[in-house]
Amino acid sequence: MQLIDIQSTFRGEPKVLDARPGHENDAFPSFWQVQFVAWGGIFLSAVIAVLPDLKFGALWQSAVFVGAAFGMSCLLRPLCRSLMRRSLSWVALEFRAFAWCVPAGLPVGFATVFLTDQHAFRWDDMIGDSVQASFTLFVWCSLYYSLKLWQQSIREQARLLRAESEVREARLSALRFQLNPHFLFNSLNAASTLVLDGDSHAATRMLSQIADFLRTILDDEALPEVPLAREVGWAEKYLAIEQTRLGNRLRVETSIDPETLRALVPTMLLQPLVENAVRHGIAPLTEGGTIRISSEIRRSKLRISIWNPFTEQAPTRSNGANGGVGFSNTAARLKTLYGDDCALTLERDGEAGFQTSVEVPFRSVSTEPEPV
Repeated sequence: MQLIDIQSTFRGEPKVLDARPGHENDAFPSFWQVQFVAWGGIFLSAVIAVLPDLKFGALWQSAVFVGAAFGMSCLLRPLCRSLMRRSLSWVALEFRAFAWCVPAGLPVGFATVFLTDQHAFRWDDMIGDSVQASFTLFVWCSLYYSLKLWQQSIREQARLLRAESEVREARLSALRFQLNPHFLFNSLNAASTLVLDGDSHAATRMLSQIADFLRTILDDEALPEVPLAREVGWAEKYLAIEQTRLGNRLRVETSIDPETLRALVPTMLLQPLVENAVRHGIAPLTEGGTIRISSEIRRSKLRISIWNPFTEQAPTRSNGANGGVGFSNTAARLKTLYGDDCALTLERDGEAGFQTSVEVPFRSVSTEPEPV
């Protein structure tokens, strides 16, 4: 899969990004490349500064200072990486960097004076060089944090680009697979039967529902995540079509926590899962059954559950192998958006039925979600 960098396109130079996981970092230079270039530039600046004096001692002192500071920065790198993993604020990172750079500058100042002073060890020179080394290392840590945060931002943009691309693919899949020819055939055939039975009002309503549902999923803005309220609205539109087709055989119960309606979830999350429940849990049963949709917040996670009656035709594995295209596509999009911080399971609920559960990090929008 390849994605187009939109910002580069606006500049007239389309840039293709590799959207495969793990390949968005290929454009970043390695740590050691940046390290050698940066410290090489500092040493070159020091050489240029002492050239007017043409004194070997000053050149040697600059070389020792830069070499010692380079070595100390390499020792500080694991500490900086550890602090970055803790997701601290910028102020907290800078404060901790300053606290470490002050003592780290002392060995650099000591080495500079000890190796370059040919007459006697001067403490005032050591203090001056130590202060300069501490400031230099503090600037190095600040630049390290800045570059790492920039890389994280680029990775986040690449992840969102992948997610947006998969949203578009999910919309097409909703027509090719989820809204497959069987669904369209059954719905149109049901509408035709309603016309033959003289119930033109119900037939008109069903055709209108199909058109409204198709228009909604195609015309809506392609976003990686939307409020749960919109997802519930899309699922209700789909279930309204199925209820018109199946009649009293399909019953729907919802238990949606109002607090979860603002939660952000992947676009087109519920529809393919609800369709699986209808196709495998309701349609094969002569007497029909009830689909239950619920949502709640558990330990800072949003949990959505879809329950349907048990039938022998229903999928029985939780890895998506028997869950259909909609199940596997949903699992892939969840993995792209949240990594390992999510779960999608399909399990037998005793002898009564099957339950599909989705868990994602709970993040809410600040404004009231618009109805579908």
